[in-house]
Formats: sequence, C-alpha cells, structure tokens
Amino acid sequence: MQALCADAQEEAVSRSFLFVPADSERKLKKSQDCGADALILDLEDSVSASERPRARSLANAFLADRFDTPVWVRINPLDTEDALIDLREIVPAAPFGIVLPKPAGAKDALQLGKLLGVLEQESGIPEGQIKILPIATERPDALFHLHEYAGSTDRLAGLSWGAEDLSAALGASTNRDTDGNWLPPYELARSLCLFAAAAAEVPAIDTIFADFRNTDGLSQYAANARRDGFSGMLAIHPDQVGIINASFTPDAGELERAEQIVGLFKGNPGSGVVSLDGEMLDRPHLLQARKIIAMAGRNRSQKT
Repeated sequence: MQALCADAQEEAVSRSFLFVPADSERKLKKSQDCGADALILDLEDSVSASERPRARSLANAFLADRFDTPVWVRINPLDTEDALIDLREIVPAAPFGIVLPKPAGAKDALQLGKLLGVLEQESGIPEGQIKILPIATERPDALFHLHEYAGSTDRLAGLSWGAEDLSAALGASTNRDTDGNWLPPYELARSLCLFAAAAAEVPAIDTIFADFRNTDGLSQYAANARRDGFSGMLAIHPDQVGIINASFTPDAGELERAEQIVGLFKGNPGSGVVSLDGEMLDRPHLLQARKIIAMAGRNRSQKT
C-alpha cells in the first residue's frame, strides 16, 4: 500500500483518470485511443438505473478486451443493492480496481476489500489483486474519518474527492465562487483528502474540472493541483486528457534534478543531508524527488 515508499517510488503513476459511462458503446470505444493513463467505467452517476444491467454487460465485454491501460470500475455506493450486483458481475472480469463512491470512511473500503476477497477466490483471481480508489469526501460525515484510511487496507491505491454530492448534502446553492474557485467548505474537503492520502502514503487524485470546454481554466486548475501535491486528476471528457497529462508530467530539468537527488542519497546511505548546487537537501527533498520520478514514469512507459 505504500505507493510512495523507497522501493516503489519510481513506479509509474497515473496522471489522468477518464470517466466513461459504461452504457455507451460509442464512448467506450472512443476511450481506448484518448491517451488517458487510466479509465473508469462508470456504473453509478452517469448511468440511469434502468440502463445498469446493460452497462454491466458492456463493461464486462470491454474488460475482456485486455489492453495496457488500467481499467477501473465505479460501482454504486456500498449501502445500495446495486453495489453487490455490480461486484458479482464485474469482479470475474478482473478490473484493475474498483472506484468506491460515497464511502462513510475507511470502514467501507475494508468491507469492500472483504467482498472482493470472496469474489476473487470464486473467480480464480489472486487475492488482493483488485485495488480500491475511494472518492472520499462525498458525504459530510466522511470528512471526520479521512485519517482512518492510513494503514486500513493493502488494496488502497489512492484517494480522490468530490464536491457535487457534498454540496447537495449541505443544501448549498453552489460550490464555487464567481471566478470558479472552490468555496471554503470544498477547499477544506480537497485539502483534507490531500493530507489523508499523504498520511496513507498513496497518490492523491484531484477531482473533476466540470467545464470541459474551458481549456485554459483546466490547465490552470491542473497546474495548481500538481503544485499542491496531487499526483493526477479525474477527467470527464477525452479532450481534457492531454491537458491533464501535460500538467502532471515533469519536464526534463525537473526529472534530471530529481534523479540527481535520489542518486546523491543512494551514494551516501548513512547521511540524512546531502548538498546539490549549494543547497542542503534532507529527507523531504528525497521524497519529493521520488515523487517526481514516479510522475515521469507513466510518460516514459508510454514512449517505450
């Protein structure tokens, strides 16, 4: 579960997670060539209840056509009857992971992990293979339990957050100001998600940018997300993928410096501080350097 530990730090990190309504054959087909680092087949908000059986069937068929992109499935909330139906039909197709909406906290991730364990065994899938990505802030009470994700389950592959369901639960008329910035309650939720992910040592994935035609706004939002410490972003339209990928890809200078920092610490294993270009660097700099290398890993793997 320690996605940012020394041994795993240089593994590729997904920058873009594109939601794809699982009931749309056209959008499923289009998603395969959009360049997203990961796809999320949606069985929840973008699919009407009457279309869910068809969506499950299409999702299974899509998962059967294996390709290199990790494919997640967003099931319905765990406290609904649809969730278990989703899992029973989807798990045998072995998705990369399950996106968990509206969890009350880590206890829901633990419960989901137990269900996955049973279904993996029934399907002949190695235990623990299917990962979990909670959208951790969609319920008001969930914000008081975000710290519980740390050490909760080895399946935890990241934490994301959402504002739409949260603002609806609060009865708010909007969650952004006139300039498009998050209002304080939602900026708080965003920050708590970021802190919780850091405490759990998993990537923090920023939420969607809903105005998909506003490319300048998305570019600025994604740049800010990376600045703040997020490793990637959720996307709702294929046109957003390229901007998100570019925003979360370190440039050559950043990568070179990060590799120098990691090399210096490897060459001085007994030292807690090293020097580079006249600057004293300690463990936080090493962790940041490893994160930059991990962020660059996805881009390198796609070019090879």
